Amino acid sequence: MTKPKFDRNYPFNDLPFLPPSIKLDNDSDILKKLVSASRALASVNINIMRLPNPYMLVNTIALQEAKTSTEIENIFTTEDELYKAVSDSIREEKADVATKEVIRYREALWAGYHTMKETKTLNLQLILSIFRQIKNTTSGIRPPQANVVIKRGQSELRPGEVIYTPPRGHDTVERLMDNLISYLNDHNKYPTDPLIKMCIAHYQFEAIHPFQDGNGRTGRILNLIYLVHTGLLNQPVLYLSKYIIVNKSDYYYNLGTVTHLGSWKKWILFMLDAVENTSVLTNNLINDILEQMDSTLRYSRSKLKWYTKEVNEVIFSQPYIKPKVIGKVLGKSSRTTLTKLMEELVVAKIVTPRKDGSEVYYLNEDLIRILAG
Repeated sequence: MTKPKFDRNYPFNDLPFLPPSIKLDNDSDILKKLVSASRALASVNINIMRLPNPYMLVNTIALQEAKTSTEIENIFTTEDELYKAVSDSIREEKADVATKEVIRYREALWAGYHTMKETKTLNLQLILSIFRQIKNTTSGIRPPQANVVIKRGQSELRPGEVIYTPPRGHDTVERLMDNLISYLNDHNKYPTDPLIKMCIAHYQFEAIHPFQDGNGRTGRILNLIYLVHTGLLNQPVLYLSKYIIVNKSDYYYNLGTVTHLGSWKKWILFMLDAVENTSVLTNNLINDILEQMDSTLRYSRSKLKWYTKEVNEVIFSQPYIKPKVIGKVLGKSSRTTLTKLMEELVVAKIVTPRKDGSEVYYLNEDLIRILAG
């Protein structure tokens, strides 16, 4: 194996182009983990199709992914503020900075997904659009004069110490990004299994560090978009960020072993393990939501004559519900009528009211419990 020339205090301009110089596809440990991770991921695809409306995951699993992904970057918001914001556009406009960061991540994820489905390709413009939406900016690839370094956080041992200096120089980042995009798209030239490719490409993107900020979040969205692009996932709803934050020290350690030692195997095994474990978690989440939806529908129909399958799906589309959403499904807009319907849902203990100033939100506590599990 060729060891990359690396000094954390100097730009890593010797970052090797992809593919890695060592063969990874025929390693027995990687192949064994690849089989189990691929099976687990395939089961998520099957399970997603069991949902009456797969897009309901936009406000459930995808929202949890957005929240956890921003927490990896030490950006925190409460679930209460987040659920209020996504259920009310006016509240979203007034949300605090952290909440807006989470919402932008979710919107960048779904905008990237839809763009990829339309264009059928992964290119620099798509990656730039994801980054720009996350950061609410018009900037692009960091310029060569930007002295970007990655330092230890204030809560870590030796806070402020430089741990990595990404490549820097005229056209250096652009050339590395061109190589990365070619590696992801050219399956004839680079016939690596797409799941292994995702693991390799995620390291490379983080090592290139193409933007001044927001690289981690952009890279994690790119993982999901790539899985959809290659047909391994129907929708970008794999909750990878939770596994990363639970195993954050291992994540950064294994990233570092590739940079310092050119050691790919442990990194790929870690990422494949993340895919497998996250697939199991996602399947459990979908199963719990479906079982609760079925239970709530049967119970509610016995209590309320007007309660329909469509109303049930709306109530499980997001944790906090506004009356107008129910009204839209039922074709009713009268405030008096909607108030009466919501009161009936409260009496039946299907939703719980929560007053916030002059606004009232209705909580699906069963869904909140499942998402928090």
